[in-house]
Amino acid sequence: MRRVERSLGALATRSHQRPILALGLALLLAAVGGFFARNLKLNANLVDLLPNSFESVQDLHELETRFGALGWVSVVGEGGDAESLRRFADDLAPKLQALPGVRFVEKERTGAFFRDRALYFLSEGDLREVHRRLAARLQWERQQANPLYVPLVDEPEPTLDFSDLEAKYGGAAGQKLSSAKDDYYLDAKARRVVVLVKPEMTSADLAYSRRIVDEVRGLLDAQDLSRYGPGFRVEITGTFQKKLDQQKQIIRDIAVSSAVAMALMLLYLLFHFRSALAVGLVLTPVGMGLAWTYGLVALLYGQVNLLTGFLGAILGGLGVEHGIHLLGRYLHLRTEGESSEEATRESFTHTGGAALVSALVAALTFFVLGTSRLRAFREFGVIAGIGMLVLIAAYVLVLPALLGLTARWGWRPKRAAVAPSESPFGRVLVRHRYVITGVSAVLLVGLLTQVPRVRFDYNFGTLEDQDLPSFVLDKQVNEIIGYSQTPVVVLTKSTQEEHAMASALARRQRERGKDSTIDFVASLSSLVPQDQPRKQAVLQDIHRLLENVPEERLSPEQRTQLVELRRQSEARPFTLEDLPPSVRQQFMGREGTPGSFVLVYPAVDQSDGQAVRALAREVRGAPTLDGGRVSAAGEAMVMADLLDMVTHEAPLILGGTTLAVLLAMWMTLGGLRMAVLCLLPTVVSLLALIGLMPLVGVEFNYLNILIIPVLIGTTVDAGVHLLTRLASPGSDFVEVYSETGRAIAGGLLTSAMGFGALFLARHPGLNSVGALASMGFATNLLVMLVAFPALLLVLTERRRRRHRARMDSEVKERAAAGAPGPEHATP
Repeated sequence: MRRVERSLGALATRSHQRPILALGLALLLAAVGGFFARNLKLNANLVDLLPNSFESVQDLHELETRFGALGWVSVVGEGGDAESLRRFADDLAPKLQALPGVRFVEKERTGAFFRDRALYFLSEGDLREVHRRLAARLQWERQQANPLYVPLVDEPEPTLDFSDLEAKYGGAAGQKLSSAKDDYYLDAKARRVVVLVKPEMTSADLAYSRRIVDEVRGLLDAQDLSRYGPGFRVEITGTFQKKLDQQKQIIRDIAVSSAVAMALMLLYLLFHFRSALAVGLVLTPVGMGLAWTYGLVALLYGQVNLLTGFLGAILGGLGVEHGIHLLGRYLHLRTEGESSEEATRESFTHTGGAALVSALVAALTFFVLGTSRLRAFREFGVIAGIGMLVLIAAYVLVLPALLGLTARWGWRPKRAAVAPSESPFGRVLVRHRYVITGVSAVLLVGLLTQVPRVRFDYNFGTLEDQDLPSFVLDKQVNEIIGYSQTPVVVLTKSTQEEHAMASALARRQRERGKDSTIDFVASLSSLVPQDQPRKQAVLQDIHRLLENVPEERLSPEQRTQLVELRRQSEARPFTLEDLPPSVRQQFMGREGTPGSFVLVYPAVDQSDGQAVRALAREVRGAPTLDGGRVSAAGEAMVMADLLDMVTHEAPLILGGTTLAVLLAMWMTLGGLRMAVLCLLPTVVSLLALIGLMPLVGVEFNYLNILIIPVLIGTTVDAGVHLLTRLASPGSDFVEVYSETGRAIAGGLLTSAMGFGALFLARHPGLNSVGALASMGFATNLLVMLVAFPALLLVLTERRRRRHRARMDSEVKERAAAGAPGPEHATP
């Protein structure tokens, strides 16, 4: 470690001596990095968070290849009466169908077709039960009409209640598709109609999504909406519009958060150093390092994801921390009379060594996070780890060169830019160390009692801005349609396998009853009932019975039901070719051939992570003909796998991070005791943070849980800086605390600013990351500046007491043996 420290000092001295060469190299690297980073794009697609090796991801890609897009572009007309709304849908549908990139348009349900043939979806046995009940009721009606009929016993009125039979088929596709009252996707009360547009490609392609939505919007702008009534208007929602709105929001969040983080860092650095030049000296290496880092990101990945898009602000905050320590030490040495070159050498030898250790530990933490199979976490870990190493390299190359230039120009730091020689709070800590340690221990124990109350938020909906207009309108569209627009698709290889899978899933749904997560199952085979010729014979018998029903004895409601039942009993058998085109096209592949798959419409909220995991288990648990796995595709399956992976990996990553940090500090600091002491404030602050979370209503989720290993790597350096300075020969606690404590506070605050800027994000998931990170850094700041120094003072005093007691014991033993005491011993 000493050789490494001397090497750092030597490298910094060379940059100080040759500032033009060092800065020229740094600028060249920054220009190259900026060139490669210029085309970086944001990819916030949920599916891309998982590795391609996952079955749910592979199934989804196969679905997109065979079937095309999941989801719709939903056009919503609002503000007219029912007739105007239907006319709007009729006028718009063919125009939308003519747009390039549109597979088909759906403007109305197929309810009439399935209502007329609803009886064919009953089993032959249940149809005979309908016939039996009708015959019994007709016989009873005839007896009641006969004045000579005298019942020998009090017979109950034969029921015409078929609710028990209807319940058996309530989840069947035919009944579900025929249950709506209006064949259009219309809500007369809300004065709203929906037209569904099915694009050819997936919404994961944002460029395509933007193009298809712009084409639809351009068509709508060209329409004369006044034809449908005063105040008539149109809106767009659906999967494609929601993806675009979310992307736009995240880009806005990145811009705002980065700008706010930079502004806060500038203000704090001005307050910390009281010098605009000092602020420039700290930030210039950070800017260079970020340019190098994002150039590497472009070469490695070519894009940023939901988390790595914010790494500029995060790495900026973490990098500024190194600058505060290094420049603060330099300024302190300069005011003590050291030359600029010697102050640079000394700063980078000792403080630079501590900064290198902290950077290596932080990078190691991030690299452990980079072992995650979750792509967002893996890329975040790899990029942040590389960024930490690049930033410390930028400081070694750039800061000494800048200091060399300023020294040549005659700049000397003012006393205001240097920490005071003595901190009043340092004296308070010395005087009241026992009280502060005791109070801190009580508070920690109190927070530890709250740890069992910490919860994991499985609701994906809380991680998206549900108040975005397209999200709000999409919920209302789902209510109009009556079922989810994004079913799970089970891929099959043949018509026989498709029929077997649809039957197996429907059977699982019936067996589970109310506990089932499936609303209904639909496939081409399930929409064409079996044994139709035999069922037709029973229907003909039912029709003959209905012809003899005395209508004069029926109520108006019963007469309406009778007319409906007579029409259904007259229905003829039908085949796949008889199905309406709007039905068949939903089951066709991209080439226009039957797709051979089963649509599983969820009965649960797909934002509820626990419910989605239950849905995935229910679907994947269905038996297959060949005994293999169920190939089920959909965002619900991806989300289920994502949650399973996060909950499985989180303990492993946390344990691996802690062990890796401890081993790294043990090796670099030269002793286990020193490593444990440096890690102690981080562990204590994390325990306190977890205990604090339920008190302030914060929960873990699949995004913010990464903050825990990140805090381990980014807060441990505070302990390293403090302990390495206190371990220096002749160090005074109050003096070290005054200088290092101020730098620690500045470093933690700027790190918190980088993460905390996410607290301003409108995206709830990113907002939760910022909130938890801010709480973590604030907790660590209190532990590092209050509880930990007081504990060190207590431990140091106890060590001194034991040492004095041991020395006194040795003196007494020597005196008893007649040997001279230490004061009489020969040197």
